[in-house]
Amino acid sequence: MLRLKRLMVFGLFALCVIAAFSFWAVRQAGADALGAVSPPPQAQVKLESLSAGVTTAVNVTGNPDAQWLVQSAAQTGIPARALRAYVAAAAAANDAAPACRIGWNTVAAVGSVESAHGTYGGGSLNSAGQASGPIVGPSLNGAGFAAIADTDAGALDGDPHWDHAVGPMQFIPTTWELAGRDGNGDGTADPFNIDDAALSAAIYLCGHGRNLSTAQGWTDAIYSYNQSSPYIRQVRAQATAYAAKTGTAD
Repeated sequence: MLRLKRLMVFGLFALCVIAAFSFWAVRQAGADALGAVSPPPQAQVKLESLSAGVTTAVNVTGNPDAQWLVQSAAQTGIPARALRAYVAAAAAANDAAPACRIGWNTVAAVGSVESAHGTYGGGSLNSAGQASGPIVGPSLNGAGFAAIADTDAGALDGDPHWDHAVGPMQFIPTTWELAGRDGNGDGTADPFNIDDAALSAAIYLCGHGRNLSTAQGWTDAIYSYNQSSPYIRQVRAQATAYAAKTGTAD
């Protein structure tokens, strides 16, 4: 009987090891099969002069020049309030990790795909960068999406049973808890505020010492955000389009 119990325990242990290895192998195979894609060109940006005396709502470094902002918003179709947040987020992320070299157009492309720059469902961003209504993704209940049981008692997504991605950059509550940053200096990291969400996304993409000017670094960054090859292609296409419309950096 003792020998049988030992065999059962060993068999269960072996099954767990095999399952864990299989899960890792499938994910690794997916990442390897994807291959690195060349990063989009970095879009131009003109930052405001420190001597201009202009006060902005975004309390981070690297705010865009007012005239450039109006012109580029018209060229790209990105709401000016969102574009300002993307530029500031990329500048702040590069200040924090100079090797990252993330372009604002990559941050903007993620924002476009995730929530149409905070306008999904007919919403908009106010002058403070706050979404006019809660931007909450589908229930992650395993029906067509990953199954992620509630982790925040519904505090961010309003669902005490399952998690949802939230805000203009669509952060899952557990990821926001780790990656959430205060982008506008009000003392609170709010995933429904475009300044906070954009800065958090930029820093998240720059994580693990990635260099987004390289094919591997850029691909790994976007893959970490959403493990989908169509998603990576969509973000790259959108970032490339933004660079084509506003010009590329020198």
